[in-house]
Amino acid sequence: MLRKTRILGTGFYVPDRVVTNDDLAKMFDTSDEWIYQRTGIKERRFVDWPMEGTDMAKFAAEKALEDADIDVKQIQMIIYATLSPDYTFPGNAPFLQSKLGLQECPTLDVRNQCTGFVYAMSVADQYIKTGMYDYIMVVGQEIHSTCLEYANRGRDVTVLFGDGAGVAILGPDDRPGETGILSTHLHTNGDFAKDLWIEKVGTKYHPMITHKDIDEGFIYPKMHGKRVFIKAVEKLPEVIMEALDCNGYSVKDVDAFVFHQANLRINQFVASGLDIPDEKVYNNIEKYGNTTAATIPILFTEMKEMGLISDGKLVMVAAFGAGFTWASALIRW
Repeated sequence: MLRKTRILGTGFYVPDRVVTNDDLAKMFDTSDEWIYQRTGIKERRFVDWPMEGTDMAKFAAEKALEDADIDVKQIQMIIYATLSPDYTFPGNAPFLQSKLGLQECPTLDVRNQCTGFVYAMSVADQYIKTGMYDYIMVVGQEIHSTCLEYANRGRDVTVLFGDGAGVAILGPDDRPGETGILSTHLHTNGDFAKDLWIEKVGTKYHPMITHKDIDEGFIYPKMHGKRVFIKAVEKLPEVIMEALDCNGYSVKDVDAFVFHQANLRINQFVASGLDIPDEKVYNNIEKYGNTTAATIPILFTEMKEMGLISDGKLVMVAAFGAGFTWASALIRW
């Protein structure tokens, strides 16, 4: 018989350095009004050198372990989601493992960008349900600030992103009844992969990168913003309803909705289309921007602190991002 999986604790870390829309307006042609009206963002956090992504993840992990009342030595696996690893290889998970003193604990790196944390959580859920591992650390972390283009050419993407890390500790759920992670639902359509991507550096090219690539901006993220918006507002309601139908619930049964923080307008559009009351949705994109794989665990922690998420509540998680990928998870907290 399969076990159930519970989120035992969460924690997050964001850098101290606050970068406002007005700060960005000093670097290229934009304004606080232009950014806020289109994205809902007022400010974001950027790291200061020499902080690494795995440093942020370690801080978040320590908070999550404390929240879960789990000793770090009990962690049997680390699953780490990020699109911005500290090095090309290996991934970030081995470096975090070393910083936590968990030598020989297995690690897995996930490259699913904005849906990365939900995908990683789904993988951890399978390992725990089958009894292979008891306690798994799931990480979402990004450093965007060092790989954005601070110029007019890249401004539509640059204004969106911030740095941060979030961690959840997952373990077996022995509570009676229908509790824990009820189901996860994962999707991809690679036909749209080039609508949100970084073309270089990649092994498709020889040499992998040239001075011309740098000068022409191929090393920076590019986005077909209109197509991302259209597909996001189409697929997010679909994957939300997929999870609800799978478990026999309706939108009205959900106590809290946890949406990936890509664009406030997307989240408002989805919530309005599904008749979700404002009090059931919390967005923090205004102060952090899009922290990609870190958005969901950061939201978990803040929503718990606000009382929006607590034991027994039905929580819907949904994300959409590059790939295109989209995913949902329904959790009885």
